[in-house]
Amino acid sequence: MSEKLPHPFIVKTFVITRKVRHWLVGTTVISLLKLASLFPADPAINAVEWLARRIGPKTSRHRLALYNLALAFPEKSAEEHERIARDMWGNMARLGVEYVFLDKIFDLNLDNPSEGRVEVDGVEIFAKLTEEKKPFIVFTAHTGNFELLPIGAAAYGLEVTALFRPPNNPYIARHVLSARRTHMGHLVPSRAGAAIALARKLDDGGGVGMLVDQKFQRGAKSTFFGHTVQTNPLLGKLARQFNCDVYPARCIRLPGGRFRLQIEPAIEVPRAEDGRVDVPATCQLLNDKVEAWVREYPGQWQWFHDRWAIKHKVK
Repeated sequence: MSEKLPHPFIVKTFVITRKVRHWLVGTTVISLLKLASLFPADPAINAVEWLARRIGPKTSRHRLALYNLALAFPEKSAEEHERIARDMWGNMARLGVEYVFLDKIFDLNLDNPSEGRVEVDGVEIFAKLTEEKKPFIVFTAHTGNFELLPIGAAAYGLEVTALFRPPNNPYIARHVLSARRTHMGHLVPSRAGAAIALARKLDDGGGVGMLVDQKFQRGAKSTFFGHTVQTNPLLGKLARQFNCDVYPARCIRLPGGRFRLQIEPAIEVPRAEDGRVDVPATCQLLNDKVEAWVREYPGQWQWFHDRWAIKHKVK
């Protein structure tokens, strides 16, 4: 016997309710960002962080963050998990409001990359990629203010086409996308056709940037902090198709509202016996690199993300 479908009125009510909720949340967030823009950068960013450290722990996402932290760091105490989660809320709040002040906080001095708010570790690699003019892939994770990485690359004359996943809220997504397009060059939304767009970029000898620490329903099975996850195989497939170098890069949030953009030497991509890139092994290598980053600065990663697909277990 077939399942009984929901009444059309119920479906329509659900859709309308979701749209209203998205509008309310989106309008509130965008209004707060516009209000913050009326104040000097540092006081506004610090104030929003202060609020987030107090409001974040009252949300359901905080419970998911604590669950994830216990999964990743069973050796740490509940107090340590709580501290890391509050640091995460502070980092996420700063990330959100920093969109408003990108022109003010990104003060990279190309002649002296170690001074100012933004410093760079790996200048010689940026220079090498700019001069070589051959395809490459840069991967990163949701750590620190990861949005500064493509801006940093552009400062060195390096054009990178970035794959990104828009926020679920369409109003916030449009606002964020507008800011990203203004400051971050070419963007490819993570949806059907994204792989083709990135492949064309590499085929033209360009660079591609990817975030690799998100849940992917049809991904390759691998582990993260010793637990099974599914990882998007796209990076490995592109590396196999174009036989291009793959570089890890991250943004580290430093004290005093400062940042370090770090690009590392190309990784040695795992290969199968036939010499082709081993995609599942590459997925695991990416997870291992991100895990090392997160262990170093645990409060700068998004613990409320359902990376292990266990949200249904959190009450």
